Amino acid sequence: MAHDELTHPPEIDAGRAHRPPAHDDERDGGALQYSSGGGGEGLGLDEGGLAALRRAVAAWRSGPVAEASARFPPRSERFTTWSGVEVPDLATPADAPRDYAAALGLPGEFPFTRGVQPTMYRGKLWTMRMFAGFGTPEQTNARFKYLLAEGQTGLSTAFDFPTLMGYDSDSPRSLGEVGMCGVAVDTLRDMEVLFDGIPLDQVTTSMTINGPAVVLLAFYIALADKRGIPRKRIGGTVQNDCLKEFIAQHAWLVPPRPAMRVVTDMIEFCAREVPRWNSVSISGYHIREAGSTAAQELAFTLADGLAYVESCVERGLDVDSFAPRLSFFFDVHNDFFEEIAKLRAARRMWARLLKERYGAKKAESMKLRTHAQTAGVSLTAQQPYNNVVRVSLQALAAVLGGTQSLHTNSLDETYALPTEESVTIALRTQQIIAHESGAANTVDPLGGSYYVEWLTDRLEQEALEYIRRIDDMGGMVAAIEKGYPQREIAASAYRFQRELESNERIMVGVNRYAAAGEKTIPLLRIDEEVQRVQCENLARVKAGRDQDRVRGALAEVREAARSPRTNLMPPIIAAASAYATEQEICDVLRDVMGTYSDPAEF
Repeated sequence: MAHDELTHPPEIDAGRAHRPPAHDDERDGGALQYSSGGGGEGLGLDEGGLAALRRAVAAWRSGPVAEASARFPPRSERFTTWSGVEVPDLATPADAPRDYAAALGLPGEFPFTRGVQPTMYRGKLWTMRMFAGFGTPEQTNARFKYLLAEGQTGLSTAFDFPTLMGYDSDSPRSLGEVGMCGVAVDTLRDMEVLFDGIPLDQVTTSMTINGPAVVLLAFYIALADKRGIPRKRIGGTVQNDCLKEFIAQHAWLVPPRPAMRVVTDMIEFCAREVPRWNSVSISGYHIREAGSTAAQELAFTLADGLAYVESCVERGLDVDSFAPRLSFFFDVHNDFFEEIAKLRAARRMWARLLKERYGAKKAESMKLRTHAQTAGVSLTAQQPYNNVVRVSLQALAAVLGGTQSLHTNSLDETYALPTEESVTIALRTQQIIAHESGAANTVDPLGGSYYVEWLTDRLEQEALEYIRRIDDMGGMVAAIEKGYPQREIAASAYRFQRELESNERIMVGVNRYAAAGEKTIPLLRIDEEVQRVQCENLARVKAGRDQDRVRGALAEVREAARSPRTNLMPPIIAAASAYATEQEICDVLRDVMGTYSDPAEF
């Protein structure tokens, strides 16, 4: 049967034939005279019907709404999303008219608004990937195994601050920080311990690291090589998003332009050698955590992604050779519908941009696949058990928005790294949504909601305007050098703080419903003995390695860094295999490519 023949099944047409006579308001020019529309493209309303609907809504607002408001005045002068978008009191087809095929389509088909897979969670649930890492590699390995035993389906590695900045545990810069906010990884030996007993060809691994990402990926590949696992069989993601570091998180290794060269080398190498690896996780999460609005997160994240595509295309790579392995990472904040709309808009925008700007032909190149994490910045130290509720709502929004992977924050993370008990509750939150809520039983269950479609369009329009401004500046690298996204985020963060302090924005337990006495909760404490143990282990590795081999390997890295036409990955993997340390490799890159200081912005 043809598709258009399914539009009005016989039983529905039969019902129409026997319905009662129309009400007077539906006849001859009445305000509610709707026509049947043009084949469903206008959601059942043609232009005349939409005009009639607008008149009906205007009459409703001036009549019943005005009368009700006189008795029960609105709770607020303005109703806005968490990002400040004015929310309509009622959304109708007049607010979200659309060409269904062009704006929504079907799941797994362009423009992927309704999801990147045809069956979404009916076929395979999202990956439950809890962020974990603290202390020594041995301690984090034990947490990994615990989470896998409890039903986690992918690993996500948190590194300590020295590792994130490209310094070894025995550096003076690392004092007091080793293992405190993540796991310390100095050499291939640490990677061996970290993934001991974990089958790299069966479990995908995410590594949250950016500036030194090239070194940590080299450690992981060298580990697979040592175990005899073909590179084509290992899968995972390295964050490797240098641009958002300059915008929001400030953990870089070298200045923006050489950093782009390093990222492009990694994309090129992985497309050729490690085809199951996502070589960049283009991250809006930290942009949002720094204070951006949802539209800014959407715009700056996609603009970062376009910059990476542009860099690869300029190198001569075919877009379809690498774009399928670009992934994304979004924040899921407090405003339930705004976050759902943001993820839907992101997919549609990315699909159109890749197709129209870069001529992508493969569907896989146009699919925006994303990890999501509940909003760390929304967690409160006050009444920390409230965070369980916040995270639950945010996680449900991520699922309804169509994420491929999800981390749920733990209730205690405003104080410390999560305890085993709190991280289990966070994991169980995802499992309850998956198996008890019904949210995973149908694809894009909120698709067609007039409000969700209106908000999806609105966020897309705002984000495209930002992207146009960035294009006019010469792209995202130039915009960052001018300080544009940094200033926009700072202004948004300031506006939000003012709203919070004036009680225009309410956070339960913080500026309303505060408790007289706060309860204490169990906390995970990292023993400072970790630094001594880690430094002793590092000393043993340095003493036992082939020093000539290390010197030769580092010289090869230096030579490659000096030659823009040489891909950095092979010599860095060779250095990793020789047990060169992270800092030794990073110091070579800093020496050749230079260092960077954040420009002051006021």
